[in-house]
Amino acid sequence: MRALVVEDEKRLAAGLRNGLEAEGFAVDVALTGTDGLWLAREESYDAIVLDVMLPGVDGFDICSTLRNERVWTPILMLTARDADADQVRALDTGADDYLTKPFSYAVLIARLRALLRRGAAERPAVICAGDLRLDPAARRIWRGEVEVGLTAREFSLLEFLIRHRGEAVSKRTILDHVWDYDFEGDPNIVEVYVRRLRNKLDRPFGKGSLQTLRGSGYRLADDGG
Repeated sequence: MRALVVEDEKRLAAGLRNGLEAEGFAVDVALTGTDGLWLAREESYDAIVLDVMLPGVDGFDICSTLRNERVWTPILMLTARDADADQVRALDTGADDYLTKPFSYAVLIARLRALLRRGAAERPAVICAGDLRLDPAARRIWRGEVEVGLTAREFSLLEFLIRHRGEAVSKRTILDHVWDYDFEGDPNIVEVYVRRLRNKLDRPFGKGSLQTLRGSGYRLADDGG
């Protein structure tokens, strides 16, 4: 297995190289974010160990860039100890797992092997349906190059629909996932919010992505309408 380590602390980088090589990995090391991004783009790796704080390009930007370029190599990100924000951002930008510093080499190896068992599955950080793009981490939506503002509930409904693009989803399913299983209000609330999304994302752009399926529910067109 071939791994890329992107870490600017030379002693830690050397330790990671030695530890991974002892476990049978072939290892390349980059000491800057710029070099790490270049290697990850140009070479084929089975896994990437990526620090957050790097000179040149930080780990979050590297991860996000690779995912946007459809590079799905499993990424284990190294984050600051007890920094919940770093851990959340690492996962939201497309990392597959994270490990806080200081860490055990045995745990790092075990995490990497778990990622390798999963393989390089597609895990985009930004979800698209045609020219409709949704960034779950940043809570932002674009239709083409135009950013569209949505309320929290509108965003949740759109996120659910875009994750199930091309599929027919019932009103009950939407209520269970976007509201909750105990929702006892008027089920027509779904129609209200679908109408709001159409008024913001379809009609101003001459689109028809949000389709009503009589007797079945709703569907977001796979191509964004």
